Amino acid sequence: MNVSRQLPRRMLPLALVGSLALAGCVTTPGASNDGAEGGSIIVSGSSTVEPITSLVAEDFAASTDGFDYQVDGPGTGDGFALFCDGATDISDASRPIKDEEAAACEENGINYVELKVAVDGISVVTSTANDAVSCLSFLDLYALLGPESQGFDNWSDANDLADELSSELGEDFGAAHAPYPDTTLEVTAPGEESGTYDSFLELVFDDIAEARSTDSVARADYTASADDNVIVEGISGSDTSLGWVGFAFFEENADVIKALEVDGGDGCVSPTTETIASNEYPISRDLFIYVNTDKAAENQAVADFVDYYLSDDGIAAVAEAGYVSLTPELLEETRSAWEGR
Repeated sequence: MNVSRQLPRRMLPLALVGSLALAGCVTTPGASNDGAEGGSIIVSGSSTVEPITSLVAEDFAASTDGFDYQVDGPGTGDGFALFCDGATDISDASRPIKDEEAAACEENGINYVELKVAVDGISVVTSTANDAVSCLSFLDLYALLGPESQGFDNWSDANDLADELSSELGEDFGAAHAPYPDTTLEVTAPGEESGTYDSFLELVFDDIAEARSTDSVARADYTASADDNVIVEGISGSDTSLGWVGFAFFEENADVIKALEVDGGDGCVSPTTETIASNEYPISRDLFIYVNTDKAAENQAVADFVDYYLSDDGIAAVAEAGYVSLTPELLEETRSAWEGR
């Protein structure tokens, strides 16, 4: 069974490239890059944002002679480590940069601009064969996946904790949907190096953990990966699975996994393009690229690539990759941030 996203991608082994002559200008939104010269760029970071950037890079390369690129997705945290060490030109990110990461960039003299490029809804997923569960609240997710669920081998092991959470916090977070089925609980989800992990904790666990005086972390005893394709394989391979991935990876693999509705306190909502864009779906988040502005000034390929990324033609990759496009107002804010770098 092949559950990998079939996205066009060129993975070229590149050494860090030398600086190119400065000749930068910002393109108009629909401008073509015909006549742009080649060069090389290196992008790393979020596996969630990687499909968007890969599509943009392939399209840009198709009309730019001599343009080479490397795009990979080890995770947002690993991407920022490389970026703030000066090893990459652009960092894909499924969350904003953390204070300690920004401090590392500052210490190493890395100047950057943050550019919001898309919106994503983190999808809580299970096997298509799991008919016992249809909606989970934030309290359910904490009871099944949070720090107090360590050692729960069955879904039903979380029943008592869910009842306690409902009694203590249900007024603020919505009641838990226990009792859960008496069947094995197999969790496959992003690891700590993933921005999807950080975003899930921030959106779902943080307030509950604060109220419970616990750490906002996921249980340690689950199969963790920064690769969404590995997570999809794990979820689809067990009839009693549970985990979370970016919306595009759920949609691409909806034949083998299904997304559960999520109750953030206002009722059960399915992740769709419409509910994510309206923020009705309670686990929505922004997606970013971070661009080293010094490298953009020194290496014309970086500046040209980002110009194209933010053009009408380039940003169309967001929808093509299955994510939710920015509103015209938010896109204009991103373009203004790039122009004002």
